[in-house]
Amino acid sequence: MPVNADLARERESTTFDTEALVNFLDGGKYTTERRREIEKLVFEDSDFQKFVNPIYLSASERYDQVVEKAKLFIQKSRELGFDAPVDNYIFRRAVFGTESSPVGLHTIMFIPALEGQCTPEQRDKWLLLARSYRMIGTYAQTELGHGTNLNKLETTATYDPKTEEFVIHSPTLTSLKWWPGNMGKSSNHVIVMAQLWTQGSCHGVHPFLVQIRSTEDHMPLRGIEVGDIGPKMGFTSNDNGFMRFTHLRIPRENMLMKNAQVLVDGTFIQNSGGKLKYGTMIFVRSLIAYDTALALAKAITISIRYSAVRRQSEIIPGDGEPQVLDFVTQQYKLLPLLASAYAFCFTGMIMRNNYFTLNYRIQNGEVELLPELHALACGIKALSSSVCSAGIEACRMACGGHGFMKASALSEIYCHAVPACTYEGENTVVLLQTARYLVKSYAVAAEGGYLADTVKYFAHSTRETFRFLRGKLSDAFAHRARRLIAYACQQMKRLIDGGERYEIAWNKTSVDLVKAATAHCEYYVVHNFEHTVQRRELMMAERQVLSTLCELYSLYTLLLNAGDFLEDGFVNGEDIVRIKSRVLELLAEVRPNAVALVDAFDYHDGALNSVIGCFDGNVYERLYDSAKLSTLNNTEVHPSYVHLREIIQGHTGKSQQSKL
Repeated sequence: MPVNADLARERESTTFDTEALVNFLDGGKYTTERRREIEKLVFEDSDFQKFVNPIYLSASERYDQVVEKAKLFIQKSRELGFDAPVDNYIFRRAVFGTESSPVGLHTIMFIPALEGQCTPEQRDKWLLLARSYRMIGTYAQTELGHGTNLNKLETTATYDPKTEEFVIHSPTLTSLKWWPGNMGKSSNHVIVMAQLWTQGSCHGVHPFLVQIRSTEDHMPLRGIEVGDIGPKMGFTSNDNGFMRFTHLRIPRENMLMKNAQVLVDGTFIQNSGGKLKYGTMIFVRSLIAYDTALALAKAITISIRYSAVRRQSEIIPGDGEPQVLDFVTQQYKLLPLLASAYAFCFTGMIMRNNYFTLNYRIQNGEVELLPELHALACGIKALSSSVCSAGIEACRMACGGHGFMKASALSEIYCHAVPACTYEGENTVVLLQTARYLVKSYAVAAEGGYLADTVKYFAHSTRETFRFLRGKLSDAFAHRARRLIAYACQQMKRLIDGGERYEIAWNKTSVDLVKAATAHCEYYVVHNFEHTVQRRELMMAERQVLSTLCELYSLYTLLLNAGDFLEDGFVNGEDIVRIKSRVLELLAEVRPNAVALVDAFDYHDGALNSVIGCFDGNVYERLYDSAKLSTLNNTEVHPSYVHLREIIQGHTGKSQQSKL
């Protein structure tokens, strides 16, 4: 089909080189070419294209289909030589889209845990099996009664020196492992986080490799009760599982012993910093920021393209219906979200790169870097998942009734993204973990001590008000974050000085602490956006459009939190009025480039899987074709007509039939 005339005109009026921005987002022209090459292999492969759109399938059918996809994914990964992590990641995203792979947790949690927490001998024994998928695993931490509070996990691993085995046991109902992805039906091994008991003492939570199903017929092993937890709001194809252990015995060597070990006689030895065992969790949280940003990028691509195609409600009577995107109210809904998608994509990239850089140094003994990395991963995970999830829902509502159709893909994108607000640490809880680090850092700053890079702004104060600020907008966000952290610390001190225990004072101050942690993370996002638009590889036109987005994101976020900036007089009422006017000016500046800016995310139609967000803009034709695929249309008269007939013919009861 030809490209919709409105979309074609939008692309012709662009003020920058879309392809150059695609390359910048990918990290270079070669990376773009390689990504497109891999995506083309998926979207033009008849083996993959035979699958039914999952929106038309039941939960069981979706799981069955996604397992078959996983088989093809593994087979073709080997055939095509996608061994490099980046190639494999691109291939996996193209194959599974918003569906959950039954080997997804195997790749992003199980294997990294083995790599990071095993001794060299254990890696030699297990990694080849895991990488060849002869061992399919997941990561079992969360329990029915406990999630983020790892210290209170109830699953036990008790060492028996007589047999040189650990006994894995679920002593209570609330100790059942609950929620781990791919555990219900897919995995045959798990890394279990359990309380280690030896020689009558508990040594806290440690990881253990446990086989849960036969590698011959996939039946659960003796001492294992395992299954799927049931229907969920989203993640329909993911077999999130429950598991109960009943005195299951595993060899002593199945404790992952890089960071701690139990000797044959039961002696416990801590090899290195105990917190290193949480490295896998930090890794996943670092990835969530980027993944949720990509989800928002998908949603904003769909909603902006649709808003450029859809025409409705004359602005000037007789002038014809304008594009919905020409309404300033629609721009105010969507264009700040476009800026947010770019902001969190850039921050997600930096988070991912920082993780690999810092983690390498941490694994080589620089454990003092761990608190900063942990605090940052917690806070950015929380901010990105909450902002992007809310943004995806706003995109859906901005598309009116057609956005409510599953065929729009917006509900699928939302239901795939919003669980990130809960998994790997509920957002409020992990923001409080960030706050704990900030409180300690603030105390260090007060004493003139060394500060990590992300909190160096604690040592500087912005005395100018916003009207006279000559620096970057990130300076305003640094001022706000520093003030809110100082206020929270002062509130804590006041309560403690008044006789409250530290823990009680912490709880009473927790609302302020969460706000301070959020402010710190928003500063970090603005700072990264400003840094990114100054990178040398950007040409002038691309730098200009990204700078406009950066200013829009920063000022719009400032308006959302205007009270924080007004409280101490850093801005006043006149400033807010000017900022509101400037935001409207920025909307007008972004509007001509809106379609090209979402095109720069370069989503293949197969990846979007949206009838209203397709590149060619033929929305109505695709909506009609999609409607015909509804299973209710398999027959002209549905079998349930036997009941309708009785209603129509008046055979539903003894009451007198109404006369028409």
